[in-house]
Amino acid sequence: MPEPHILLDDQYRIVAANLAYRQRFSPHNSVIGRHCYEVSHGISVPCDQAGESCPLARARTSGRRERVLHLHHTPQGEAYVNIELSPLRDASGRQVYFAEKMESLPVARGVPASEGLVGRSPSFQHMLGLVARVGPSPASVLLLGESGTGKELVARAVHDASVRAAKPLVVVDCASLPDALFESELFGHEKGAFTGAHGVKAGLVESASGGTLFLDEVGDIPLTMQVKLLRFLESGTYRRVGSTDLRHSDVRLVSATHRDLAAMVADGRFRQDLFYRLSTFPIHLPPLRERGADIPLLAESLLARVAAGRKLVLGPGAQRVLADYAFPGNVRELRNVLERAALLSDGEKIDALTILAALQVGATAGGGSCCAPQAAINGRKLRQLEDEALRAALQRHGGSRDDLAADLGVSVRTLYRRLARLDAVS
Repeated sequence: MPEPHILLDDQYRIVAANLAYRQRFSPHNSVIGRHCYEVSHGISVPCDQAGESCPLARARTSGRRERVLHLHHTPQGEAYVNIELSPLRDASGRQVYFAEKMESLPVARGVPASEGLVGRSPSFQHMLGLVARVGPSPASVLLLGESGTGKELVARAVHDASVRAAKPLVVVDCASLPDALFESELFGHEKGAFTGAHGVKAGLVESASGGTLFLDEVGDIPLTMQVKLLRFLESGTYRRVGSTDLRHSDVRLVSATHRDLAAMVADGRFRQDLFYRLSTFPIHLPPLRERGADIPLLAESLLARVAAGRKLVLGPGAQRVLADYAFPGNVRELRNVLERAALLSDGEKIDALTILAALQVGATAGGGSCCAPQAAINGRKLRQLEDEALRAALQRHGGSRDDLAADLGVSVRTLYRRLARLDAVS
């Protein structure tokens, strides 16, 4: 079997292991007689005593097959693994052995990575477990969450975990398509179908055939198009604009929105039948403020992406500032802040004041009326964080004010103004 398999007794001891397991987890030492949690996690107690869900403990209670998502330690580094464990019974019906199969989930990492999903917080792992469970199925998936939480990355993860991974993932940005062009973009058109249709054009559903169609911001689809989309999803057939011929496209549907679709249904702005068709398997993407433990991992990963070629690192003060900030724009805002900080930094280490400066630039640029209350709150928080960072710099620095200003990357006049404000609030 290509996937790692082991056979366990009821004391977590490995009594048999296939070649794939030995090569993945212990290529140089025997695993027979060792505890599974020691080999795969490098810990001395069962998983359920170390903060993870243990499939063996669950199977003892339920008496049936159990599936969980784990973050395993391997010679190649930490990796997410889908585990399926089945109890095996003797002639009297007693559970005596447990067969465990492991499948890698390469769409996410628990360590910094140059691409894909990164995280290890409980809310992230819960979301990833749902992605792993629904990925291999043909079910329609609805991704729900605030703007900037990474819906397109999760859609890509669902696609990559499916049997359609070798086929295209076609993204439809529903919010950017004008009503008049929506049908043509989605289903295509014939030559002369409307003014400006100078040739035949295949639609996005045709391009996605055999793969996955990702409808981003599905709440922005015009009502007039919703019935046509529903008909396509139910029958797999459609007509190009200007044609009477039925065409067929086999797609797996993933959609996403930051809107409350149930409320839109109640208001008559979204079709109820389409809502039920889209939301076969809803997945909530947690906001960044619920993923505090992931910020250092995300920051390191994003810095490598936005400042390729530079070996930038975050100082302890910079990490504390990021941990204390609410990030209403979620991962997208974190990326923007780090890109600004990279541009503002001349050295290899980004300090707290550089992060604060990057946050201040963002707060100044994004002060629209809809965001004014949040901007005011963040502004007060930023000033508090800046004061704390300045106090820490004063305690560390033993030189002149000119030297301190140079180290902080600000003018002497700016430094004295900040020190005066610091004295006023002390």
